[in-house]
Formats: sequence, structure tokens, C-alpha cells
Amino acid sequence: MADPHLRLRQFVEQLRGLPLDWRSKGFGTLGRPLSASGIAAAEVHLSDLGTPMMTIDAGALEHNVSAMAQWAAERNLGLAPHGKTTMAPALWLAQLDAGACAITVANAAQLRAGYAFGVRSFVLANELVGAAELRWLAEHQDADPELDVLCWVDSPAAVERIDAVLAGSPPRRPLTVCVEVGSPHGRTGSRAPEEVVRTAERVLTSPVCSLAGISGYEGTVPGAGSDDAGLAAVSEFLRAVASAYEGLADRFETPVVTVTAGGSAHFDLVAQLLGPLAGTRDGRMVEVVLRSGAYVVHDDVHYAELTPSTRGDGPELHAAIHVWSQVLSRPEPGLVLLDAGKRDLPFDLGLPVLLSAVRRGGDGAAVVELGPTEVLRLNDQHAFVRVQPGCPLTVGDVVRLGLSHPCTAFDKWRTIAVVPSVDRADPLVVDAVQTFF
Repeated sequence: MADPHLRLRQFVEQLRGLPLDWRSKGFGTLGRPLSASGIAAAEVHLSDLGTPMMTIDAGALEHNVSAMAQWAAERNLGLAPHGKTTMAPALWLAQLDAGACAITVANAAQLRAGYAFGVRSFVLANELVGAAELRWLAEHQDADPELDVLCWVDSPAAVERIDAVLAGSPPRRPLTVCVEVGSPHGRTGSRAPEEVVRTAERVLTSPVCSLAGISGYEGTVPGAGSDDAGLAAVSEFLRAVASAYEGLADRFETPVVTVTAGGSAHFDLVAQLLGPLAGTRDGRMVEVVLRSGAYVVHDDVHYAELTPSTRGDGPELHAAIHVWSQVLSRPEPGLVLLDAGKRDLPFDLGLPVLLSAVRRGGDGAAVVELGPTEVLRLNDQHAFVRVQPGCPLTVGDVVRLGLSHPCTAFDKWRTIAVVPSVDRADPLVVDAVQTFF
């Protein structure tokens, strides 16, 4: 049986053969350049790399990928994980191998990158209006029958733009589009049911577009959250997505209709409210597709508080990314300065937290008891940490930081060290993952 992800697999193997050196943050300390495929054989420990250093816990990653795939399959949901979270071909491959039906991207640049990686099935979760990008997509779909891209429109004007750009050279294969449902004061998306209908009707008259489904993103609905009011706001929006599908059920032009929603915080509600649409309806197959992305590595702050498992319905996920940082200074009582800052750590949805600390020396690494700590703020290259009187942290100690918001963690790292587990004080490095932001 042919490998459906052969191109991507070959690309990942090529990356694993590239030398790691000063061009990748933290890897310049290696005595000689090593490839990701050879780093395990060289018995490199984390202490052999520089700080700061972001790591992926291989065990936690494998658990998350498997748990989410199983959870979605048990509910008859497709999974097109959002690739923008990591932009890491190796992690995309793991997700596709686990059963993901496509990779979601956020813009044309990410689509081009994913195509270069070797991926051929995409959800482009955005409006595509750039002339050069529309022509690129039309030309590549005509040239490559395996390329399958589902993009969005949210107004007649968006459809008219596509028609105008492609009018001079109409593609042989129409662009498959979803009408995006939005909400007042939200992000993109048709704001009212009648606007959804007008947009769909305009697609139906387009010579270059085909109406393929309904889409939405619940995460930017005003008031969305994990309290009762926030969950109610998300539920109301998802009912509007379901209603939009029902209102157009006999108008779709493709044999498989896609209804898609589901970020990383409310995919349980998507399963509850949109999941029942899946199956054969009105002579067509309806697929309900989640686009969650952060689940692949989870976090210790933002999604740790919002993930559906905290509400009793969702896979148990484990934080798989951390940044290891060294104590640079203790210039004042109660203050510690670390060598990781805004260039290394996400900070838009919460500051990092100190999880553990080790003191490395000739006899190995010893655990340092932290006591209560708090990251107060970040500069470009420094973290300011409040510690309690008597905290034994000293210059040279290494702390492991728990992170928030994976989407703004990965974009700070070109190369990420992979360790079997973060439970060891000085774990071996067994691989390295490349990103393309």
C-alpha cells in the first residue's frame, strides 16, 4: 500500500540529516556539528547544549497525538490540526500518521510552506484574496491532482475578488470554499444568517468556486471563555454554525460537505453541537472537522486551565514543551534574573512559570528546591523572577519553565531539542525538530 505521506516523510528525513550548529539557538555549544538523526548516538545530554533551550518531551508528545486522535475518532470527527501552532514538518507528520485528514494553515505563506514540505491536503482557515496567491493556488491545483485545499469566504465581495483575479485564466478545478460564519465584534465571518445566504448564493454563481461547506472559529466570539457565560457564548455561536449548514443543506456542490470549527479550548462543545451533523445527510456525506492545534504539545498555563478535560469531556493532555534557562544574577534580595526573555518565551497569554531547578556540577545534576516563585516580567533576553527569602537558587543553576500558548512559543525557535522525558535532571537529547516561520 502506497504511503500517503511519503513526500512529507522524505522531507522530514532530509531535515534530520542537516548539521546542527551555531545557526540554531543553543546548539552552537556542540563540539562538532551533529545532525538530528545522529545526536542520540552521540549521547548528547541537555547540559551539553546552551541555554536558553526549548525542549519537546517525546513521551508527552506521543501521548497527546494519540489521545486526541482517539478522542476525535470515537466521536466520528475529522481532525485537521492547525499547523500554524508549530510549523514543524516532523510534528505534522506525527499528526497525519495518527489519522489527521488534513493540515490547517492560516495564510497563503503557510500553505506554500506546507506544500513544499510535501503535504497535499489543507484547510486554509482564512479568506484568500491576494492576486498572486489565488493564481498560485489555481495553477497548482490544476497541475497537481493530489492537492486539495479548502478555503473560506465570508462575503459576496470575497467571491467577487476571486472571480475577478481568476477571470483571465479560469482554473480547470474550481476552488472549494466554505462560507465562514462570524459574530458581531468578532473576527472574520458573515455576521448574520442572511449574509451567510447571500455569500453562498454568490458562490453558486461563481465560475471558479464551488460551495463545499460551512466554517467558523469559536475562539474569538466575544465573551468566549471557560466560565458559564463564556461557554454559553461559544455554544450560541456553534448553534449558528449548525443552523447555517441546515439552511444550505440542499445547495452544496461537492459530494462531501465539510462543517468545521474547533480551536484548542472548546472542541468539546464542537463535538456536542456540531458532531450530530456528521454522516450521510440528504444524499451527501457530511464531515465535521476539528482544527485544534495546541493539543499536540499543550502547555502549563493557558490551555492547562481551558482544555476540555477540565470540564470532564476531552482527552487528558500533557505539557510537552518547556524552556530551560540559567540563573544569571541575584542582584537584590528576592530577585532572580534568568537568561530567557521575550525572544525565547511566549508572553501574550500568560507569563511562564518555574517548574523545577537543577544544579549541575562534576558529580552530575542535583535537584534544587524552589519554593514559591513568580515570573514578574520579561525583557528581550531576561526574565525577572520573584523568589522567597532563603530560596537556594544561585548563579549557574538551571530552571525548567512551563509555558503558555504554544502558538507563540514555537515561532521563537528554529530548532528544538527532543528529550525522552523532562523528569530527569539532565535528560539525553534524542532528536531535534525544525520549524519554518
